[in-house]
Amino acid sequence: MRIQDKVFVVTGGGSGMGRALVHALLAKGARVAAVDINAAALEETLTQAGARRDRVAPFTVNVAERAQVEALPEQVIARFGAVDGLINNAGVIQPFVKLKDLDYAAIDRVMNVNLFGTLYMTKAFLPHLLARPEAHLTNISSMGGFLPVPGQTIYGATKAAVKLLTEGLHSELQDTNVRVMVVFPGAMNTNIMVNSGLTSGPSAQGDAGAIKTLAPDTAARLILEGIEHNRYRVLVGSDARFMDALYRLNPQRAAGFIAKQMAALLSK
Repeated sequence: MRIQDKVFVVTGGGSGMGRALVHALLAKGARVAAVDINAAALEETLTQAGARRDRVAPFTVNVAERAQVEALPEQVIARFGAVDGLINNAGVIQPFVKLKDLDYAAIDRVMNVNLFGTLYMTKAFLPHLLARPEAHLTNISSMGGFLPVPGQTIYGATKAAVKLLTEGLHSELQDTNVRVMVVFPGAMNTNIMVNSGLTSGPSAQGDAGAIKTLAPDTAARLILEGIEHNRYRVLVGSDARFMDALYRLNPQRAAGFIAKQMAALLSK
């Protein structure tokens, strides 16, 4: 799909990979509706857009609140006239504890943002995407969506659900004008821990001091390349590519490898 002159909606656009996606889309000539629960973070995204600021609009929305999401398409279309692409990027992680020690408040939050937020946004915008000559839907899963990570079991369950939700949509929409892609990032150098309300533990999917993390702008470039080439799936980062290959070859060995990496953290 050609990105130039298209209108994209990006959730989680106030920071991290979402902010990088907003700027990368603007650099390719798109107009962008940046969606985030944090209004101050959105304003910083706009400030960083500089001369391109007139092509981005902020929308302060909690994607876990269905009523807010259902009102969003009309607001975006009133601002830009149409919607050609949706990138469901917003997500949170859980505290780094085993399932037996995880309270239901944390479980509900991760489920509501990662799974239901993606579902609500998809359901709200899909009719508008189907009305366009060409359109694109991208959902961000995770390396933890195909590979079990102890201490992130509920997070992984939501991202596995996003994986199958997206793949199901791809099959359902293959004879339409809407292309669908799922993305599996590995360890990212973002502030997802802070955004998830956590104060301790490794970064998004590993300790930044021990695991090489990928810069958000590099991830954004790879994701947009996938959109431009209408790819089915995109693995972002050498760790995601390596673990995908290992998991396909020997799922138990791959799960054991990650479990060993997380053992010290979960024993604390």
